[in-house]
Amino acid sequence: MHKKFLTVILSIFFIASPSYGADIIKRGDLLDLQRCIAIALTNHPSINAASGTVKAGESKIGQARSNYYPQLTFQSNYQRIGPAVSSLRNDPYNQYSNTLNLSQNIFDFGKTSTQVEIQSLNKESSEADLHNVRSQVIFNVKQYYYGFLQGKMSRNVASETVNQFLEHYKMTKAFFEAGKSSKIDVTSAEVNLSNARINLLKAENSLRIAKINLNNAMGVTNVPEYEITDDLIYKPCEISLPDALQNAYMNRPDILSLTRKKEGLEKTIQLQKKGYLPTLSGTAAYGYTGDDTSLDKSWNVGVTLTFPLFTGLSTKYQVEEARANLDVLKANEDALKQKVYQEIESAYLSLREAEERISAGTVVVRQAEENLELAHGRYASGVGSYIEITDAMISLNNAKMTYINALSDYMVNEAGLQKAMGADK
Repeated sequence: MHKKFLTVILSIFFIASPSYGADIIKRGDLLDLQRCIAIALTNHPSINAASGTVKAGESKIGQARSNYYPQLTFQSNYQRIGPAVSSLRNDPYNQYSNTLNLSQNIFDFGKTSTQVEIQSLNKESSEADLHNVRSQVIFNVKQYYYGFLQGKMSRNVASETVNQFLEHYKMTKAFFEAGKSSKIDVTSAEVNLSNARINLLKAENSLRIAKINLNNAMGVTNVPEYEITDDLIYKPCEISLPDALQNAYMNRPDILSLTRKKEGLEKTIQLQKKGYLPTLSGTAAYGYTGDDTSLDKSWNVGVTLTFPLFTGLSTKYQVEEARANLDVLKANEDALKQKVYQEIESAYLSLREAEERISAGTVVVRQAEENLELAHGRYASGVGSYIEITDAMISLNNAKMTYINALSDYMVNEAGLQKAMGADK
């Protein structure tokens, strides 16, 4: 009974979960890359977390601005007092007091305005971090989308190879029965067919894993069966390495985030230095106090000048801490720019290398197809050997896989270059 109840509760939980795939993707849907990206941007938890950080930053701006406004408090006090031995009173009595206090910051030498500027810069940094998270999510979707397409194409090649070995096995068996080939050719054909079927099983399992990776990149679970469009098509990427580097330094959200944090720390140094300066505030209060027999009302209005004569050198150390944090951030900024250069150059070189492999792979596939056709003709006419046709089929399979891998690598490296340049699309 308890197990059934727990099963029902868990079912309700997964159905109600915002990442439940059936609510977003319907069975039989055909998804293109842009829809997969849109699903990820709506449902991925890392984006939701980064968005929450931005909202928290907006709240901190409001907290900093609150010092511009009056502060109104109300205090109420009640005491039951037992009279002292020397008191004229013999019985316990009640004492009350209620006070309404108003305070207003009049002038603080820009401390409040600087705090608002710091929090505004921190919020802009959080927005840049959100942009960076979005870019990473988009790249992950592209990477696993193309990985899924690569898995589909690899599965298709494995299936074609099984069919080729099956036809070759039938032909070899027929030749053996007709006395045109030996038994070893039939046995070898059976072995090759079995190996091809094992490779097909591996390809199908790799395809299932690739789909799981894509679902995870989109931030969804419990996804029904769907298909994706065949977008694994080579399109030349026309951009030079200097232009890619320039775009990265201008548009990278992580660089922008560090820039805003650096500006915020510079403002923090200014704020800490203002700890040496006084503040001027206005105060007002109205209230009454009394006991069971009397009640006295009172009010006051005034201004207060607070001058920090000595604070145990805390202001000095706060300034030094802010300067040290700024030095650390500048060093991190330099390290990030080096990392950006490495990412851009690596992605660019890998992109061009994959492009060359695509061009070469196209030629190799065509040559392997021609070679297999010739081997089939020679074997059918009795002048070719079984090993010759087997080698030709294996070469064609390897050529197709090499081309598919080059095409997938090109698409992934292009997506990596776009991410490294700070593109959000």
